[in-house]
Amino acid sequence: MVLLSPSPAEYVLEATGLRYEIPGRRLLDGADLRVAAGQSVAVTGPSGSGKSTLLMCLLGLQQLKSGRIEISGRDITAMRSGQLARHRRDSIGMVFQFAELLPELPPLENVALAALLAGQNRKVAFTRAEDLLDELGVGAAARDTATADLSGGERQRVAVARALINEPALLVGDEPTGALDEGNRDSVASLLFSLPQRWSCGLLIVTHDHSIAERADHHLVLRQGTLQAAEREGSSL
Repeated sequence: MVLLSPSPAEYVLEATGLRYEIPGRRLLDGADLRVAAGQSVAVTGPSGSGKSTLLMCLLGLQQLKSGRIEISGRDITAMRSGQLARHRRDSIGMVFQFAELLPELPPLENVALAALLAGQNRKVAFTRAEDLLDELGVGAAARDTATADLSGGERQRVAVARALINEPALLVGDEPTGALDEGNRDSVASLLFSLPQRWSCGLLIVTHDHSIAERADHHLVLRQGTLQAAEREGSSL
C-alpha cells in the first residue's frame, strides 16, 4: 500500500484495493492511492498500463470488480448514479488534455457556466468567474474573445478556472499539459502545482510526461495493476 499522508482526516481521496478486469487481463490488481489536501500526486505508466482505467474508476465512471473509493470522506462506490454525479460535481474539478471548453463562448461564460450548472446565483457565478480568470492570469483582452481563438496555454488556464469555480476538494488533471508546447507546458504545470497550497485541495495528475510528474510531491507508477513509488532522478532506491 502506498501511504501518502500521515493523517487520514486530511485525505480528499482514499482508494484502497482497487481491482478492475477486462477479458483476459487484470488492469488494476489491488491498487491503493491516497491524496491529502495541500498535496500533489502524479501517476505515470507505460501505454496500456491502465492509467485511463484508474482515472475512470476514481471518477466513478467505471465499475470496479472490488475496492473502495472515498472522495471528501464519502464512499462513491456505494452511491447511486444521481448522487454520484452531484458529489463528483461538488467535490472534483477536472482539467482535460484539450481543455474541453465550449469554443464559441468567451472564457468568462465557459467558467461561469460550471457554477450555474451547480445551482450558483448568476451574479455570484460571473463575479467569481471573473475573479478566478484574473487570479490565473487570463487578461481582459483574452476574456473578450471566443475561447476557440485563445492560445493553448490560455485555454488551459480557462479550463483550470472552470475546474476551481465550485471549490473542489480534489483537482484532477488528465494529461493537462499533453497538448501544449514547451513554454506553455511549463507555465501551466507551474500553475497546477501551485494550487494545492493556494486552494487547500488535493491535486492528482495522470500523465505520460515524467518531467511533469517529477514536479509533484509524490510520483507513482502504475505497473502490473498496482501503484508504486517512482524512482526519483538521482535516487539509488
